[in-house]
Formats: sequence, structure tokens, C-alpha cells
Amino acid sequence: MVSDRLRKLREDKNLSQGDIERRSGLLRCYISRVENGHTVPSVETLEKFARALEVPVYQFFYDGAEPPNVPNVWRGKSSAEVAWGGSGKHAAYLHTLRKYLSKARDADRKLILIMAQKLVSERSRRT
Repeated sequence: MVSDRLRKLREDKNLSQGDIERRSGLLRCYISRVENGHTVPSVETLEKFARALEVPVYQFFYDGAEPPNVPNVWRGKSSAEVAWGGSGKHAAYLHTLRKYLSKARDADRKLILIMAQKLVSERSRRT
């Protein structure tokens, strides 16, 4: 879908792949691969395409003049209710954790992060 929209937007503006290459810094062969659906661009690359085409990024995903209305998926819940550590006992734990981590050395923080990542990966393998 993105590849088709990218090609259509480029052609609507009468631009060649070479024009996009000069405007974005992306190689023409890469632009071709994206337009033909052989490569999926990253968000950063989509931003480069958007700047080169002088369009907002949402137009790669939505065919309309105005941005689409985004429904409130949390249905009235505040960010504190949605986020872990936003309220209650988890907030107190997170506050304490932040306090101790701010006093730790960089090497110790990195070690703690590595250990936490390993714990999460072990837990996800078990489930």
C-alpha cells in the first residue's frame, strides 16, 4: 500500500525517481525497490520521502485531504490509568526505582538493564 501511494504521489507531482533522489538523499535504486514493494521503508525513510514530496507522512497511509480522525481507544481513561506506574503501588515502586537508578553509575545501570531484558525474554519464552 505504501509503495503504491508513494509512486502515485510522486507521479502526481510530475517528479522522477531521480528528483526524489536529489531531494531526499536516498538512492534511486532504493526508491525503485520501495515503489515496487521489494523493500519496506522505515519511519525515518518515510519522513525523507514526505519532505522530498512536500506532503505530510499520513498521506502514505490515508487517501484524503485532511488527516483522519483518530478514535479514543482508551475510552476516557487518563494516561495515568493506562500507563504502568501511573498510580497506586506501582507508582510508588517506580518512584523508588527511579531514585536508586539516578544514584547508580552508568555501568551499573547498563548491567541492570541487561538483566531486566534477559528476565523479560526468559518469561516470554515460558509463556
